[in-house]
Amino acid sequence: RERREVRSRAEWMGMGKGPGPSALGIGEILLVFACIFPAVSLQCKILKCNAEFWTATSVSHNSGTEEASEHCTALRAYAHCVRRTARTCRGDLAYHSAVHGIEDLMSQHNCSKEGPTSQPRTRTSLLSLPDSQERSDGPEICHYERSFHKHSAPPNYTHCGLFGDPHLRTFSDSFQTCKVKGAWPLIDNKYLYVQVTNSPVLPQSTATATSKLTIIFKNFQECVDQKVYQAETDELPAAFVDGSKNGGDRHGANTLRILEKAPGQHVEIQARYIGTTIVIRQVGRYLTFAIRMPEELVHSTEDKESQGLYLCLRGCPLSERIDFRTFRAKAAENEPAMGGSRPPVSAEGFTYESATAKCKERLPVEDLYFQSCVFDLLTTGDVNFTMAAYYAFEDVKMLHSNKEKFHIFERTGDLTPGNSAPGRPDVRSISSVCILMVLFWIQCCLVYL
Repeated sequence: RERREVRSRAEWMGMGKGPGPSALGIGEILLVFACIFPAVSLQCKILKCNAEFWTATSVSHNSGTEEASEHCTALRAYAHCVRRTARTCRGDLAYHSAVHGIEDLMSQHNCSKEGPTSQPRTRTSLLSLPDSQERSDGPEICHYERSFHKHSAPPNYTHCGLFGDPHLRTFSDSFQTCKVKGAWPLIDNKYLYVQVTNSPVLPQSTATATSKLTIIFKNFQECVDQKVYQAETDELPAAFVDGSKNGGDRHGANTLRILEKAPGQHVEIQARYIGTTIVIRQVGRYLTFAIRMPEELVHSTEDKESQGLYLCLRGCPLSERIDFRTFRAKAAENEPAMGGSRPPVSAEGFTYESATAKCKERLPVEDLYFQSCVFDLLTTGDVNFTMAAYYAFEDVKMLHSNKEKFHIFERTGDLTPGNSAPGRPDVRSISSVCILMVLFWIQCCLVYL
C-alpha cells in the first residue's frame, strides 16, 4: 500500500496592512504548489521558511518607518532561510516561487538586500508556559481526559507495540511475529495514521526490522493542525517535518507536542487532545514503536473496508506470520528448521543455549518478550535485538493500563507437540485413557449379558 499523500498548509502574508495584488498572487501560487507537491516541500523544508516569515510579519503592531524596517528585516531573514535550502530544493517549484516572491516583495517595499537579518520573531509558545497555565489555556475539547464528566467512568486505554524482527503486540494483546517486508500501516483511524517500513536485516534473509516510521496527526477541530512526523535509521528528530514541536497555531496547539528523552535514541509524542502517547526508539540500527490510545478511538476508522490492513487492530495477515515457537523448538533440539536450514549462528556464536543466557540478562521472566529476544538472536545474530525486546517491555509497563497483562505467555493451545507447559497433563493422553475406559466398561457389560 502506497504511502498517503500528506497535505501541508503553506501560508503567505504580504507586507503592511494591505498587501498588494502581486503579494496575494504569489501567496496563492505557493499554496497551490504546496498542495500539489506536498512530499517534495516537506523534504526540502521550504514550508518551514514560509511559516517563519508568516509568523514574523503577522505579529507586528508598529506602523510607518519602523514597521517597514521590521518587514525588510523579516524579508532578508526569509531570503537567508530559503538560500539554506537551495541544495535540497533545487527541483521544488515552491522553492523557485519563493525565490521570485521574495524579490518582488523586496522591490515593492524598497528593501535593501544588505542589512540586518535577525531571526524572525516567533509567537509565544505554549510550551514555555507553566503547567498550570497550560492546563487552563486550551478548550476542554482539546484535552481528552478532561472532556469526561467527573462522575463518568474513566476511559479504557489499550496498547500496541512493534519491535525486533518484527514482533507485534496488538491492541487486543495478541502477540505475533511477522515478515511484513516493505511499508505497512500500523494504525489508520479518524485521528491518526501510522506507517512502518521494514527492511531485511541480512542479505537474502527473511528477517526484517523497522527502518522507517511515518506518523500523521490529522486536523482536529480548533485544537491542532495536521502534523507529520518521520523517523528512520540514524535520524530520530525531536520535531515534526515542518520544524515545529507542537500542534501549530491553534488555541490547543500544546496538547500535541514532542519530547526528546535521549537525543537520537528516544522520543515521546504526547497527543493529549486524543489521550494518546507514542514512544519511538532507535535501538541499534532499527526503530521500535509503542502507543497508548483510548479504546474508543482505536475503533474509530474512516474506511471500514481498509480496517483489515490495520495491523495494530487486526494483526498481521496469516500469510505474513511466522511460527517462531516451532523455530525455537527446532533450535533447542538442534534440528533443521525453516526451509531445511539450521538456525543461523551469528559472529558472536549464538546457539540456542547462549541466546537464552543472553536474553536472561535483561528479561528474567520467560514470557513472549523473552522468547522473541531468543528468536531474534538466532535469526539475526544482532545483540542489539536483546535491548529492543527489553525496551519494548519497559514501554509496556509505562503505557499499558493493566499491570496484570504486562507479561504475555504462550497459551497451551499454541504450544507445539512435545512442548507442553510443565506440570500439565497432555489432553490427548487423557482422552485416550477415557476412551479405553469406556470400551472396557462396554466389554464388561456384554460379558454379563
